[in-house]
Amino acid sequence: MLSDHPVKAKPQSSTTTKRQTGREVCQHYPLTFFIKPHNLPAFSTLLSSLFQIYTCRREAESGSAEGPEVCIYCLERGGGEVVTTGNPVLDYETMPKSFDLQIFVEDTNGRTDLNILTIQVTDKNEHPVFRGNIAIQTVTIYMLEGIPPGRIYQVDAADPENAKLEYSLLPATVPFLIRESGDIFSTKEFDYEKDPHCYFLNVTVTDPGGLNSTKTVNIYIINTNDERPYFTTKQRIYRIPEEQNPGTIVANITAKDPDDEDSPSRLFYSIQSSDRHFSINPATGVLQVTGRIDRDALPLRLHPNLSLIVRVEDSPSSGHASEMEVTIIVDDINDNPPECNPSAFRKEANENMAPGTLLVDLRNYCKDIDVDPSNNQFSFTGLSGFGSNNFSLDSTVSGRLVMTGTIDLESPANPGVEVYTLTVRVQDIAHPNYSNIIYIYIRIKPVNEFFPVFSNLSYVFSVSEITKAGSSIGRVHATDKDWPPNVITYSIVAGAGTRDYTNIFWISPTKGDVRILAGLDYETTQKHMFTVQASDQETSTTASVTVSVLEVNDEEPVCSPNFFSLQIPVSLAVGTNINGFRIECQDRDSDPRSFRYFINEGNKNNHFIFSPSAGSNTSRLILASKFDYESGLDTNWIYSLRVHITDDNLVSARDKTTHSIKTGTVTLSIRVIPNPTTVTTTTPGFTVVTKRENLYSPSAWYVPFVITLGSLLLLGLLGYLGLLLLTRLRTRCPPAGRAPLINAPEKKKPKKEVVVTMTELNTVFDGEAIDPVTGRVYEFNTQSGARRWKKSNEPLQPMLAVQVTSSATENSGQGTERPEASSKKEPSEKRKELTAATKPAAKPSAWQSETPGQAGLRLQKQKEESEDRGLSSPAP
Repeated sequence: MLSDHPVKAKPQSSTTTKRQTGREVCQHYPLTFFIKPHNLPAFSTLLSSLFQIYTCRREAESGSAEGPEVCIYCLERGGGEVVTTGNPVLDYETMPKSFDLQIFVEDTNGRTDLNILTIQVTDKNEHPVFRGNIAIQTVTIYMLEGIPPGRIYQVDAADPENAKLEYSLLPATVPFLIRESGDIFSTKEFDYEKDPHCYFLNVTVTDPGGLNSTKTVNIYIINTNDERPYFTTKQRIYRIPEEQNPGTIVANITAKDPDDEDSPSRLFYSIQSSDRHFSINPATGVLQVTGRIDRDALPLRLHPNLSLIVRVEDSPSSGHASEMEVTIIVDDINDNPPECNPSAFRKEANENMAPGTLLVDLRNYCKDIDVDPSNNQFSFTGLSGFGSNNFSLDSTVSGRLVMTGTIDLESPANPGVEVYTLTVRVQDIAHPNYSNIIYIYIRIKPVNEFFPVFSNLSYVFSVSEITKAGSSIGRVHATDKDWPPNVITYSIVAGAGTRDYTNIFWISPTKGDVRILAGLDYETTQKHMFTVQASDQETSTTASVTVSVLEVNDEEPVCSPNFFSLQIPVSLAVGTNINGFRIECQDRDSDPRSFRYFINEGNKNNHFIFSPSAGSNTSRLILASKFDYESGLDTNWIYSLRVHITDDNLVSARDKTTHSIKTGTVTLSIRVIPNPTTVTTTTPGFTVVTKRENLYSPSAWYVPFVITLGSLLLLGLLGYLGLLLLTRLRTRCPPAGRAPLINAPEKKKPKKEVVVTMTELNTVFDGEAIDPVTGRVYEFNTQSGARRWKKSNEPLQPMLAVQVTSSATENSGQGTERPEASSKKEPSEKRKELTAATKPAAKPSAWQSETPGQAGLRLQKQKEESEDRGLSSPAP
């Protein structure tokens, strides 16, 4: 490789150049130079950067130049030179060994010249060079302590002449070596705490010609956490008094870590044992109080020593650690006052108790929980309170409270205090003399020395028999001389009962009010006697109570029968006792002569009266006036009479508390039967068809079944009874002679209107009557007319009651209650109803032989049979 020295060469001109003498003036002329490679065209760019040409002009002495003289000029004056630029540097190993330069020059006038310059490059021995990072910077290597010996770095160097190089290290005492390959090895395992922390190595590489190059390698030993910290605190036992405030410092635990000799310690402290009294600062190792330390409580009361395991680590977790045991002894102080359990005593002392009687021994209930005997001694002083002169303490040490006087609650000298409140101070003997107050409540217990006494030996109360149950009828009162007054309770200890009631009277246990529990009855018992007792829980006394019952007219007349159904012919004579009916009444608190009878309602046109109307307990029903249907005066065929019977006591002379009147009620149903020979009027009428339905709950599925079954049984029974009745009629009324038929002129029957009404009812049989034909008793519903024999247990199946009446009958009985709309039946249906209503009997020959009375009886029987089947027959 060429050095930076200038390369000198003489140009060879292809033309003759004339030189003139004179002074040489070198300066840049506006000439154009071209350097062209003669044999290496590819290095034209390289050559232009390798060489630089300078020109100069030699001027004649006369100061004029005949023409330019080309010269090669470099750093030295006096000749032309070709120099290297140094960018890049000529390199024998990598560049061509020779260069042929064609130097062409041209001035501004167009004159040219050309020279060829050949440059030979010669080889030169150069220094070896480092390659890689070590060639451009100082290499720094970091090694962890404790790593075994081994290769740590590879040095890379080369010689420009490709000669073999040798490596060496300085200084020679370092624990490192370098091999022929350039590998650097450590020869020992380093310990940061014992060995130097850094090494500076000079690496030299030398070629066979003796040329060398040197670079520096710095090696730093890195500290690792390989040492265990150790405690520097020597003390292991500490003593503190109890009840220290939180934050009080107990000890300053210190430790060191060999790994941190040259840097601030970074240790972490902790308490391994479970303890709620102390804590340690994890950074400084200061041990301090964090919770209350009570020497007098378990377990410190038995074991005052606390042991802690303190741990130091050089890392928060998974580091090297050491532990040591620290013992803390807790000393007792006098920090507790003496206490009594309970702190308030409640004692009882009977009145008239003897002096000197022990009430309470306070020392048995008081103690001081301090552990040290010098801190738990105490005494009792300062007995005070209202009435404390009646009590005293034996001594300050014993704490025995005794009576000093006698207390009598009934005595006028007694202040009337039942409970005495005393205070006693219990105090420490040791400093600072803590104390507590004991409260003692002494209740003077009364002694029951007197019996309760009633204000009267006997009590008499007069009570009306109509007084309501629960009413107060009087009060008894008793007193007790004991102080404070005893609570007196009252009770009934004998009597107060009747045949029907075990207890008919009640007394208030606290007030003595006497009340009745059931109604009184003068007619049963006129006087009640019982015994009451007053008790003070220990002793008792009694008094008698008499209750006189005052009579009141509180009973209603009871009449038999209270409901009856009668049937009379329309032609019944005035003054006749109707069907021989009579009413008989009873009243337990009225004279039989005190009854009066009057018909309150239903007696239209006053056809009926009772005889006698007053002064007797029996009376008969009399027809007072004749019926008049022909003139229209009477329209009702059925009379429902409501009869009132009063017991106004007009005749009775007995003393009464009040003159009240009670009334009994009897209901009579009277049906008027028209004569069978009565001519049917031709006044147009209408037919009323009434439909009734029983209601039952939809959930009662069994109701239709029971009604259907009962209806079937009832129909079978009625058929059987009808057969028996027909047999009897044939036996009694043989068809001997026939009554002449009445030839009445035929009149065209007017068309009748048919009205259908629906009535929903629940069949309730609330009346009874006697069948005039059979003499049997039957029951009927006063609203719907449904009937059944009284002996039958089956319910009556409701049926459609169809009644066809003539215009005269309908107009007289129901003319004012005609429905607004008539039923829309087909003509054929109406014809069937009329035919059924007016069809003669099956045996007309039997009718001819009947008398008018027999015919009426027969019609009445047929009417009753049809009503038993739930149908009303037409009027004749």
